[in-house]
Formats: sequence, C-alpha cells, structure tokens
Amino acid sequence: MTAIEFTYNISKVSKSLKPFAMRLTKDNDDANDLLQDTLLKAFTNREKYADGTNLKAWLYTIMKNTFITNYQRMVRKNTFIDESENLYYINSLENSTNNDAPSTFVMNDINRAVDSLEESFRTPFMMHYRGFKYHEIAERLRIPIGTVKNRIHIARKELKDKLYVYEHAF
Repeated sequence: MTAIEFTYNISKVSKSLKPFAMRLTKDNDDANDLLQDTLLKAFTNREKYADGTNLKAWLYTIMKNTFITNYQRMVRKNTFIDESENLYYINSLENSTNNDAPSTFVMNDINRAVDSLEESFRTPFMMHYRGFKYHEIAERLRIPIGTVKNRIHIARKELKDKLYVYEHAF
C-alpha cells in the first residue's frame, strides 16, 4: 500500500477514533492529544501494517496502548517515595480525619504491627502498598525481584498473624 493510499484509508477511519479517545480520557483536549499521538504512531509505523487486515482495529490497538503508556508515565511521575525511617506514618491516625473510636484502635494496632516488622520487610511491603510494582521496588532497593516478592509475602504473613483479632471483625 502506498503512502497516499494509507493516508486515504486512515482518513476514512479516523472519524470513529475520536469517540473512543473520549471514552478513554474523558477530556476533550486529552482526547485530541491521544488521537494525534495515535495517528502519528500509525504514520510512523505504517510499514508494520499488513495489507488486507483490519485498519480500524489496528488503530484502536495503537490508541489503547498509547493511552495505557501515557497513564503509566503519569502515575510514575506523580508518585513520591518517602525514604525516611518512618514510612508507616504516612497512613497513620494523624493523617486521618475520621475520629471514630474503633477505627482509632484499629489504626493504632495496624501501625504498631507494621512498625514491628523488620526494616527489610517493612520497606518493600509499604512500597507495594503504595502501588509500586515488584520490578520497581527491586530497582529502587537494588535487590532481586524474587527477594522483593518473598519479603512482601513474609510481611503480609506476619501482619496477618499479629492482626488475627480483626480477621472477622469487619
């Protein structure tokens, strides 16, 4: 397929991409940016498109993957790691606006349980709790990914044992 034919075929299909971009982004400006990125990637990689296959599906896939990549970048960029000794205080009672007495006791017990974990287990556990992927934790702590998984597993098991009284409470 020549570049002119490719451009013509994309122009026929591109009108249906905007509603899909709006469903993904829920914002008109972001949808326009996503549509532009998608079309740019399609033109840049047009040699990867196989003639006779579904062009619309190919473009939808590019758009979906572009949206996911952009979203992951945004999440990573806006994530903050507190590498202090007191990581567990971030979600402690002092940061809570709920003054309900039972939740106060529960939060105190959870904080004490997390605090009692060895540092080597507490840090990977808290990073995972905050949404970091295993490979991201491994990179930041400079330990193998298997060690990260093992330490998080052990931390969960220890916390479950220490907080067993709440197992059926809620």
